[in-house]
Amino acid sequence: MTTWQGRVLEVEVGAVAHGGHCVARADGRVVFVRHALPGEHVRVEVTEDNGGSFCRGDAVEVLKPSPERVTPPCPLAAPGACGGCDWQHASPSYQRELKAAVVAEQLSRLAGIEREVVVEELDGGVLDWRSRVRLVAGRDGRAGLRAHHSHRVVALEDCPIAVPGELTDVLARRWRPGSELEVTSDGDGRTHVRELSTVRGKVRARQLSGGVAVQHAAGRDWRLDAHGFWQVHPAAASTLAAVVAEWAEAPSGGSAWDLYAGVGLFASVLASQVGESGRVLAIESGRRAVSDGERNLEDLPQVSWQAGRVEDVLSAAEKPVDVVVLDPPRKGAGKPVVESIVAGQPDRIVYVACDPAALARDLATFASHGYALTALRAFDAFPMTHHVECVALLS
Repeated sequence: MTTWQGRVLEVEVGAVAHGGHCVARADGRVVFVRHALPGEHVRVEVTEDNGGSFCRGDAVEVLKPSPERVTPPCPLAAPGACGGCDWQHASPSYQRELKAAVVAEQLSRLAGIEREVVVEELDGGVLDWRSRVRLVAGRDGRAGLRAHHSHRVVALEDCPIAVPGELTDVLARRWRPGSELEVTSDGDGRTHVRELSTVRGKVRARQLSGGVAVQHAAGRDWRLDAHGFWQVHPAAASTLAAVVAEWAEAPSGGSAWDLYAGVGLFASVLASQVGESGRVLAIESGRRAVSDGERNLEDLPQVSWQAGRVEDVLSAAEKPVDVVVLDPPRKGAGKPVVESIVAGQPDRIVYVACDPAALARDLATFASHGYALTALRAFDAFPMTHHVECVALLS
């Protein structure tokens, strides 16, 4: 088949799809289009074509714009430029509508669940929220982000979704080409910078500033590895902890599991519910996170920690359990973990998810074991991008 790479097509843009693009059709093939909105008439340049039934492209000219189209606040949110954002060309309210449509579609297609979804706005607006950024140095030593589906580095002067001032010093310097830079702004407004470079096949980390972040959430102060896991949006951790507190309803004196526990944000919520006579098992594979969690929750003796893969630790965990909270990585929990949870016979499961497709697949597995989705909330924890955070309650 002749490749369409570089070809310019004129198309009517259809529905939004998971991944920050919309679906169009041309000559019997699907075209996944970035920088477009549903209902628009655009010219698309094909940027990726590996044959088969679909290809990918950028809307390089908008012939008939959507009424929800706006001017992106960043000039690099454009075809061929920075790949960090997906929806800067859409109004903030419409971005949330698009994400809601994606969550609903994934639930329907992958789990057979028909549900109206509303994506809720977090405090702080759609700019100045990103507290963690990973940059890469280009050939000229300037730090930037990669173009979409590319290794090409787009140098930055600033980033409007980053916490103000977070990147100022990093972007003012020149770096070893190929170095990666992890930049974190913590809850006290301090910036932490780590440089990762590969020398003779080995990755070397060099802490340039800070290293131990201070965060504030769920009524507690947290000290943790600045480059370990923590919610990126400043309002996300407390918001999610509040939903977990409302839905978990762990009984006093009861038992709970916090899976993929990080430093114990949700474990702290569960501990307050089960009380001193209850038990909370926190499982986390990252040993630095476990040690940070043990220090942060040393005033809660009802929380015990286990480092390891969730399915491995659960095989020996005390059962049954009253409540399970899980916050897996983007790929989801997967069948072995779901079956390990089900073996604990919990009354309630609270599932925090950063990928709606992975959530839907796991919900389908839970359903095959008799657990139904009884409540769902979704939050715009990553404005301007296609990512969305969901919390699901199963019983």
